[in-house]
Amino acid sequence: MNDKEINAMQVLGDKILLNIDQVSRLTGVRKSTLRYWEKTFNEFLQPNRTGSKRREYSFSDVEKIESIKKLLEEEHLTNQGVKLRLGAVSHSAASN
Repeated sequence: MNDKEINAMQVLGDKILLNIDQVSRLTGVRKSTLRYWEKTFNEFLQPNRTGSKRREYSFSDVEKIESIKKLLEEEHLTNQGVKLRLGAVSHSAASN
């Protein structure tokens, strides 16, 4: 995601919801991988579901996906390492 896309999404906040295809194109993460991450990191990544069970991702979901992608690809953490890191981030954010 480039800076312009990030700024536009921040302005819109969580008002706009994206489908899995849009999130896949935006983040560069395959749709099958997004579905896998939803199951693997379900404590952190829980997109909304429509009445027809389609996924709807908010801006905060996209930020989480970008974080997971970075931790896996750039920092080479395991799934367990990602869970620990995301858990530490969410605990420190909750205590502030």
